[in-house]
Amino acid sequence: MNLFERWLTLWVFLCIVAGVALGQLFPGLFQAIGRIEYAQVNLPVGLLIWVMIIPMLLRIDFAALGQVRSHWRGIGVTLFINWAVKPFSMALLGWIFVRHLFAPLLPAEQLDSYVAGLILLAAAPCTAMVFVWSRLTGGDPYFTLSQVALNDVIMVIAFAPIVALLLGVASISVPWDTLLMSVALYIVVPLALAQLWRRQALAGGQPALDGLLSRLQPWSVIALLLMLVLLFGFQGTAILAQPLVIALLAVPILIQVLFNSGLAYWLNRRLGEKHSVACPSALIGASNFFELAVAAAISLFGFESGAALATVVGVLIEVPVMLLVVRVVNSSRGWYERGAQS
Repeated sequence: MNLFERWLTLWVFLCIVAGVALGQLFPGLFQAIGRIEYAQVNLPVGLLIWVMIIPMLLRIDFAALGQVRSHWRGIGVTLFINWAVKPFSMALLGWIFVRHLFAPLLPAEQLDSYVAGLILLAAAPCTAMVFVWSRLTGGDPYFTLSQVALNDVIMVIAFAPIVALLLGVASISVPWDTLLMSVALYIVVPLALAQLWRRQALAGGQPALDGLLSRLQPWSVIALLLMLVLLFGFQGTAILAQPLVIALLAVPILIQVLFNSGLAYWLNRRLGEKHSVACPSALIGASNFFELAVAAAISLFGFESGAALATVVGVLIEVPVMLLVVRVVNSSRGWYERGAQS
């Protein structure tokens, strides 16, 4: 892990502090930024999202889909967790914690928005940081690459319907036009551009692509940090009024990560899959494409919404929780292999 990845939680915390402080000092500036939009899309945010996402999507090699057949059990487990369990389990956890257990402690007018943010966070599987988690567990790189590529293909088709279904079940109004526009702007178009750019870079060989990724990585980091400052600049008043909100929203996210990673790990063991496949399967099944979730929350509900805040809480706890999962799967390898061979 590089310096930024290792200390992501610290950088996010510093962005929270900076964003809240700047939002209180220069409210007019943030309001002006919030008004720069077209067709319900905030243009500065859209630009930052593209700068943040495209370097990650450049790593995706769709040729790796040819590896799917050789890892069919691990692929099946991950797809089951990502698309049949995780979004629905998060909707259930949101209903239990946000609408009931924590409802007296949260702003009543934001309950629906918090649930929507949690659903958006869980509906998109991770496409970038999972390569880091897989490497830390000695995961099979071909499995990781093929699974991420397959998830991206499915995400283009399934993200909007799943989000719309779960928001409808939660009795939250679904602006279909904005949702579909978010899918086009933050999945389809960046993915297409990244693949065209990747092909052009590979014309100069793998070293050319590696050099491009190295040069773009700092811009991706800068865009993420600026996005967080903007978000917390708009959320500052709400956070100062109720700082407990972030801790409460972290509870269902934490439970969801531990539950889904544990379920994926156990299912792979039951099916006799290799440990080097089970590890990235568990990690992909638990982590989130938080960049997409943040962008979609802003497009659908706005900068100052509870949905935007809920997705950012996912960023805040992503690294420490996933490092915990990495430690668990690494330390339990002996137990796993005894069960997988039996």
